[in-house]
Amino acid sequence: MTGISPLEKIHKKGLFGNHFDKKESDLLKITEIKNQYIIQVVKYKTSNTPLNSIKIHNVPFPEKNLTIAYNEQTRILWTGPNTWLIISTIENIAKTVEEKCKKEDFAITDITHSRAVIQIKGFQANEVLKKGCPINFNEFKNNNCVGTVFQGVNVLIDKIDDKPETYNLFALRSFGESFYHDITDAALENGYVGV
Repeated sequence: MTGISPLEKIHKKGLFGNHFDKKESDLLKITEIKNQYIIQVVKYKTSNTPLNSIKIHNVPFPEKNLTIAYNEQTRILWTGPNTWLIISTIENIAKTVEEKCKKEDFAITDITHSRAVIQIKGFQANEVLKKGCPINFNEFKNNNCVGTVFQGVNVLIDKIDDKPETYNLFALRSFGESFYHDITDAALENGYVGV
């Protein structure tokens, strides 16, 4: 994948905020996620193709809200009725999706370069997200996703692990910088490591 990542010029590495007298391993980790491909798939209302007949690299399309199906390289997030995001590290994922999801039945859009992706990981990640987001993170489970807002910026939250709490946060590229500043500002109280 080529190009400049959305946070290339602003993501800083090092220790920030209230990190004094704390082990680095106990601090939150904030990272820009790069080298992922993001494909949006929308099933047309007129389509009669059963979803259970389609898998992308052995990953089925989830059919219930908030749910995700995944393997080591690919995650498929349910983002709305008949709408999914396929997130993968596989370079030719768009071609695979086009082969499996026929253009008569699905609209397929590569949105890889239109998103900024931030990962926040560690104890207290829930608390940082609670500062700017109306979601009840106490009930938000591992491998759930939801579209919401953080400090007024539209985001998609994908919980990828709960030991430690790990979230991938997707925002439009044009809001990436302000979203990054909002997340890092919310994390200063706990201290964090820019990775």
